[in-house]
Amino acid sequence: MDPKKLEAMMTAVEQGSFTRAAEMLGYTQSGLTHMMNSLEKDVGFPLLIRGHYGVKLTPSGQRVEPLIRRFLAADEALEREIQLIHTAQEETVRVAAYASIAMHWLPEIIQQFRSEYAGVHVDIQMGSVEEVYRWVREGKVDMCFASRQEDVNLEWIHLRDDPLLVILPKDEQVPGNGSFAMSAFEGREFLMPSLGFNLDIARVFDRYRVRPAIRNTQVSDSVVISMVEHGLGISVLSELVLRGRKDDVQALPMDPPSARELGIAVRSKKELSPMARKFLAEARDMIETM
Repeated sequence: MDPKKLEAMMTAVEQGSFTRAAEMLGYTQSGLTHMMNSLEKDVGFPLLIRGHYGVKLTPSGQRVEPLIRRFLAADEALEREIQLIHTAQEETVRVAAYASIAMHWLPEIIQQFRSEYAGVHVDIQMGSVEEVYRWVREGKVDMCFASRQEDVNLEWIHLRDDPLLVILPKDEQVPGNGSFAMSAFEGREFLMPSLGFNLDIARVFDRYRVRPAIRNTQVSDSVVISMVEHGLGISVLSELVLRGRKDDVQALPMDPPSARELGIAVRSKKELSPMARKFLAEARDMIETM
């Protein structure tokens, strides 16, 4: 998701006008309109109502607005950290992670680490499973926080299992004791999340030999959840991804339970700088207590 598009959208809503927002941001009005059309195409549903009275959010736009503001705040903090790294000559620890880990684990870890090593910067890059592992192999980052992939030839440090949960419409009646039987996936229309999450889910389906009617998506987790809410299929996401969300869906454990294994991948702990090894140890110790 392009932060510039989201920032432009929030500016247009706050100003109530494409014209005033374009002037503030240095765009032409036609350029800003094209950017908003592109953003709505990216998410797959209308975000803005445009009329003679100005610009305001659609009901769907109002629903995602708090998440957009959190995302922009996190992006601004990340940009500040990057600028500090570019202007300082101090040592840097380079970390890659999934967005869910970057949101829920890394801020607390980095805060604690920097309280002990104030002169060391932590450079964060967010990416898909394929991207974060590739960055480690290519030496672009020291380590990545990811889900374990058996075919990746990197040194692995286990942190925690992250339960996989079935996402269903809120009003769907599920037989049993509050869980979703694996056999119930058979033939169901299934919205497969993107960004590499499909690898973790596909392994579970293969293990239990179930074959849903899979629809691959190229949208965010929030959009997948919205599609489930509107009865367009069911899906699977993890407990960490869903943490703190208040969507109008139900999230049930699988029966038998399944999880993705989260941890840290490095080319070799022996190759890490002393500070990178300290960061890894700090992360491992903190996550054990979270």
